[in-house]
Amino acid sequence: MKNAGGDTYGVARDPQTGELSDLDQQVWILHGQALVVVPRNKNVISVTVTIIACKYPESLEQNKGTPIYLGIKNPDMCLFCEDVDGQPTLQLKKEKIMDLYHKPEPVKPFLFYHIQTGGTSTFESVAFPGWFIASSKKGQPIFLTSDQGKFYNINFNLDISP
Repeated sequence: MKNAGGDTYGVARDPQTGELSDLDQQVWILHGQALVVVPRNKNVISVTVTIIACKYPESLEQNKGTPIYLGIKNPDMCLFCEDVDGQPTLQLKKEKIMDLYHKPEPVKPFLFYHIQTGGTSTFESVAFPGWFIASSKKGQPIFLTSDQGKFYNINFNLDISP
């Protein structure tokens, strides 16, 4: 299965794993119940992200990218989007990515459209079109923004493990 950027996603026995960093070379770490960005260095252990494509892309909006579930390993948690006081909000939930994958229909709050352009990736919420995973300053949580490219970084380097 190929995404809009031409990447091939593996057969879904297991999710792909890797690391995400923003264009400022900040990596994702787990701090309490939130994912925050910190500068990459040899003393920082970033989270291992897990990614698997949705089994039912035809039931979602077409030409927006590959719908994926995005999670982390150890502990098994997945990113999801929900409305909190009228604001789309990015959260982490204890959920196994393969459980989401095997549901009989797409679980939209947990899905993101992955678009790869050159070496960078963006992740747009399926549940909240026009809202993207973003990072800002060191030590701050990742979050959702609709302000593309204005104040926040929505482009990430996704390094998938072989």
